[in-house]
Amino acid sequence: MNDETRASSFRASVLRLRRRAAVALAGVLVLGPLLLALPACRALRQMANLRNVEFAIDDVERAELAGIDLGDIRQPEDVDVGDFGQLGIALAQGEMPMSFTLMLGANNPAENEADARLVNMDWTLLLEDRETISGTFNDNVPLPAGQTTRVPIDIRLDLLRFFDRGGQDLLELALNVAGVGGEPKNVSLRARPTVETPVGPIEYPQPITIEVGEVGDDDF
Repeated sequence: MNDETRASSFRASVLRLRRRAAVALAGVLVLGPLLLALPACRALRQMANLRNVEFAIDDVERAELAGIDLGDIRQPEDVDVGDFGQLGIALAQGEMPMSFTLMLGANNPAENEADARLVNMDWTLLLEDRETISGTFNDNVPLPAGQTTRVPIDIRLDLLRFFDRGGQDLLELALNVAGVGGEPKNVSLRARPTVETPVGPIEYPQPITIEVGEVGDDDF
């Protein structure tokens, strides 16, 4: 092989390498943005799904009215003379304090494909559809995907601030809220949760109304 032939072969090899490099670069330019977009699309999908974390009121626990433990009452007829005496004393003092823990169920659907955490929730308590007190829940509660988690909201209010009624009527209201003889009645929560996700915190754009019911398929 003479020098001219070797030079021609070398130039041909260089051209082939350049073509391969150009093809490879074109592939990077085309596929690169698509590959980079995949995590972003997945994150946006997770963000959209996590807005669907479901909430419901599961139960009312540790309910008290004017110092009366409503957990010991199975039916209205169980309220005795001593209890009515306590109610009378409270009314004479111009108050009717009630406290209880509202147990919420928070279900993070399995299709979210990501665990989350409830980190904040501004809420307003509604009794018989009437707004009463407001507060903020700011504990950190894990919400594993595909599971329902209990979220306790501690409530304390004076019923006389919101209901101009006698002792018997306030007692009936409290018994309904506490779920004596059945499930809690006439109680709901207007809330705006903030959920921490792998793509950052998501604050619900509008308040939601949390009512008595069930969420998810798990027993909790």
